[in-house]
Amino acid sequence: MNEHTVKSYSDELNQLQAEVARMGGLAEAQVSDAVDCVARRDVVLAQAVISRDEKLDALQRDIERRAIRLIALRQPVAQDLRRTLAAMKLAQSLERTGDLARNIAKRALVLAGVEPVTPLTRSIERMGRLVAGRLKDVLDAYTSGELDRALKVWFSDEEVDEHYNSLFRELLTYMMGDPRMITPCAHLLFVGKNLERIGDHATNVAEIIHYEITGEEIITQRPKAEGLMA
Repeated sequence: MNEHTVKSYSDELNQLQAEVARMGGLAEAQVSDAVDCVARRDVVLAQAVISRDEKLDALQRDIERRAIRLIALRQPVAQDLRRTLAAMKLAQSLERTGDLARNIAKRALVLAGVEPVTPLTRSIERMGRLVAGRLKDVLDAYTSGELDRALKVWFSDEEVDEHYNSLFRELLTYMMGDPRMITPCAHLLFVGKNLERIGDHATNVAEIIHYEITGEEIITQRPKAEGLMA
């Protein structure tokens, strides 16, 4: 390839990675805002989170189109091919993360109309901050190419599971103690499960980063808390 072609090819790869990073920033904001709208019973913010999900969907489709075009026209190999495939996989995971944030916001709309369960809402907020922090760390690792930082998130997935198990038991205790708590607690349970799944997506991102950088999959079984609740 001549110098111009090489530069154009490199620019396309860099732009693809930049678009994934931009999508990651939007997904981070969606998760953080979704937690806030539950914690603050903020209807306006919840509606904003729901409406913004379409932007993530559009970005995912755009990144996929760019990646397919790059593969078809440039025929990347080795690390360049891994970078391209990683961009596609990351966009898929981020789009699903956005869907989960939207689902949390929908639950927040319902919760805003019932009697608040403050202690449980605080538990949700703590778990939400933990998950949002994990997502931020792994996306920063992607942008900076820091494998160790990505693996740190992967190895910490068990902590998210433990928070969810604790929340699950707490919610069951409230529901058994007062039938009036069944409805709000059921919605909070779904919020907690969505947060646990976002944590799983953060570890998926870490696995994708590992493959992109090393060319190898993580063969160790992902650390999970024992007895993870359904």
